[in-house]
Amino acid sequence: MVGSPQECDCPFCADAQPASAQVGALLPEAIDLDVMQEPLEVEVPAAMLLAIGSALDVDFDRAVREQFVPTFEAQATPQARAMLSALGSVADGEAGRAASAAARRLAEAGVGAPPWLAELDAPVTVDQRFRYTDAEGFNLLLTGRFRRAGRSHVAVVVIDDCDCGAARDILLVDADGWDAARNALLSEMRAGGVDVTERKLQPAGFRRAVEAALDNYADHDEDLGGPGGPPEEEGPGTAALALLLRSWLRGLPAPRTTSRGDLRDGELTVASISALLDIIAPGAPVGAVPGPRRPAALPGKRRKSAGQAPIYQVKVSLRGARPPIWRRLQVPADVGLARLHELIQVAFGWTDSHLHVFETPYGSFGRPDTDLGHRAESRVTLEQVAPNTGDRLRYTYDFGDNWELDILVEKAFDRDAAEAYPRCVGGRRAAPPEDCGGVRGYAELVEILADPTHPEHRERLEWLSLDNLNDFDPARFEAAAVTVALQRVR
Repeated sequence: MVGSPQECDCPFCADAQPASAQVGALLPEAIDLDVMQEPLEVEVPAAMLLAIGSALDVDFDRAVREQFVPTFEAQATPQARAMLSALGSVADGEAGRAASAAARRLAEAGVGAPPWLAELDAPVTVDQRFRYTDAEGFNLLLTGRFRRAGRSHVAVVVIDDCDCGAARDILLVDADGWDAARNALLSEMRAGGVDVTERKLQPAGFRRAVEAALDNYADHDEDLGGPGGPPEEEGPGTAALALLLRSWLRGLPAPRTTSRGDLRDGELTVASISALLDIIAPGAPVGAVPGPRRPAALPGKRRKSAGQAPIYQVKVSLRGARPPIWRRLQVPADVGLARLHELIQVAFGWTDSHLHVFETPYGSFGRPDTDLGHRAESRVTLEQVAPNTGDRLRYTYDFGDNWELDILVEKAFDRDAAEAYPRCVGGRRAAPPEDCGGVRGYAELVEILADPTHPEHRERLEWLSLDNLNDFDPARFEAAAVTVALQRVR
């Protein structure tokens, strides 16, 4: 029996326009059975609808059960039956079961549908499950060929290991064209200097790895610029494809643990150790000699729900300088490493004319360079690599002069609304000029400039573009002047 829409008082449906009109208006734009040729073409709009709703601050699962499902069922059209079948396939929990039940009622009532719609009830299997890593073992891609009722598509999950292993992008490729696309992709990566290794995964390990990447994508609570993906995304968007991919994964064996976080938080048991080995090196024999030690897993970024980041007070000290040269800065804890690099350059009066790198317990971050082992700093924040008071990291600037600076998180505190950040609240001595030969070269420069009779005295003054010695004061430091310069950085 065809149902009728029920009233819902959730914010999504609380609108002057009748709910049936709001929901029904979505259907004709999403479903055109005359041009569709396979179930995927109706699953994608269903996943997009769920992704849009999930991004809203409402009880969307309830809205699907109490508004969308009854409204589509009341239309009693092939398009409505197709949408309900797709929602039942993609959605999990009560919403999915409600949609599937409504689709069955329409079928029993004689509402037609294209022959291929029945394929949604067929089991999904996956083969050709691979993980692609670089020379350091960091994840690049996860791929698997999903099969259902004679059709197959390859899902490609692009991993950002600088962002806690989160899925950065999801691609669906027709299986017939995958070999050519795969070879072109790997060739492009290797041509760019990335040493790519392919490793086959067992079904449970593949499901675990993909779900962990999708969980991290969702947990980071990124500003998507609108439901379903950032503004620059074309097509369904990552959020929608993540929902679709999760629905396909439900047919695989359940993993013994769902994420690395479960292993960190729980007791070490035989099962958890086995699961950990499957994550690190699926299929590797127990007792194999380990390779070079891998950096710790990078913690996730601050979620919006965690509120505003505190202020970190950090002391940045030039290693080997005698007398000491340092700066005490106050910056938001979630400042990006790329931004922190700019602030350090300003605080020390340098010009960003050379390469740099941050050395952390979670790896090396700077301008991406496979040969040097440097990962991209652009999406990594200070509190990710230094989550606690007392944490340290090393910043190296100019690999020739090799200026090494220690960054110590001295304390964290709530920001003062009366203050502007970043700011400098302390320090000692002027910073050495660039290209003077490092710490030893700077000590020699100070010694030569302090002696007007030295044969290189005039030459060094000219190199610094100084008219006389009074213009050079290695003891000079003004925190207020540094703060002004820091707050000019955009």
